[in-house]
Amino acid sequence: MIEPAHPQISIARQCDLVGLPRSTYYYHAQGESTENLTLMRLLDKQYTDTPYYGIRRMTAWLRSQGYAVNHKRVARLLRTMGLETIYPKPRTSQPHPEQRVYPYLLRGVPITRVNQVWSTDITYIRLQAGFLYLVAVMDWFSRYVLSWAVSITMDVGFCLEALDQALEVARPEIFNSDQGAQFTSNDLTGRLAAAGGLISMDGRGRALDNVFVERLWRTVKYEEVYVKDYETPAAAIQGLAQFFVRYNEWRQHQALGYQTPAAVYFNSYV
Repeated sequence: MIEPAHPQISIARQCDLVGLPRSTYYYHAQGESTENLTLMRLLDKQYTDTPYYGIRRMTAWLRSQGYAVNHKRVARLLRTMGLETIYPKPRTSQPHPEQRVYPYLLRGVPITRVNQVWSTDITYIRLQAGFLYLVAVMDWFSRYVLSWAVSITMDVGFCLEALDQALEVARPEIFNSDQGAQFTSNDLTGRLAAAGGLISMDGRGRALDNVFVERLWRTVKYEEVYVKDYETPAAAIQGLAQFFVRYNEWRQHQALGYQTPAAVYFNSYV
């Protein structure tokens, strides 16, 4: 979709028009060996099936598949991928020491309406010769995905991009995330505070506090990422864009009385 030799429109402007970060356009897979990328693909698939596996169980599983790895290597790859086991949990999503961590506000709270609770999370998206990170913002009541963004790094920029897009739709009463440095950043929490909502963060080792987004990631992986096996970042962005349209507007959810997330969200939103 990008024409580098276009006589009138710069690459930067073309990327802006199609919603593609320039860093993604210039991305070239590098930094991990072919063997490590293979291991990361295996870890991603196994984590999706067994998110409760710790580092040592993941190491043992890889060894059972014929890979001579130690737990230090597995821990580094999981940290690179941003994956966290439910319990025990390698501390791969930690707040910056100078940033505030907010209490978890949702224990025992009934979810009864749209925009009552939004949540966000980051997941690893494999490519044939590299990887991306995906962030999404979801409304808990309707399961509607308000926004999403991708990045080649785990910085806060793409999280701010997704948050800004979501805030163009509505404002949440409570915004829930984990305690990762992206979500405890002053830039992100400042924007949430300005929007007027309360900020909630999962307790350490409590991945299931964000269970609806965890279920979304499983659906993304099995119904899109593993099926398509993206070759490039551009292919991933195109595939994910199509997936989220299907998920929001076509995919019926049993928990929603076989309605779509978009139908529940927009029919309920006043």
